[in-house]
Amino acid sequence: MQLTLEVTNQDGTYQVSTNLFTIVLWERRFKRKAADMANGIGVEDLLYLAWEASKQNKIVVPSEFDKYCQQVTNIEVTAQEAPNPTQAAPTDGN
Repeated sequence: MQLTLEVTNQDGTYQVSTNLFTIVLWERRFKRKAADMANGIGVEDLLYLAWEASKQNKIVVPSEFDKYCQQVTNIEVTAQEAPNPTQAAPTDGN
């Protein structure tokens, strides 16, 4: 599962994408399974995913999660990749 998040803070706006490791870290912290995300996730969940993904992508963020939360003024999911995308059906030409 991959989410692309758009984060706005006092310095501007940036996009960051999660990966499987980011999701594992989220599961460990919140003691929930990734499948639970289908039922909806909260702002704190999104902020945590953005914080971890930012660190992994070498974007400078505060080392404390709460300080990161205080700096963010908006967060949005801009893209979501399905965990198991379906393959296209074969056609006459393929």
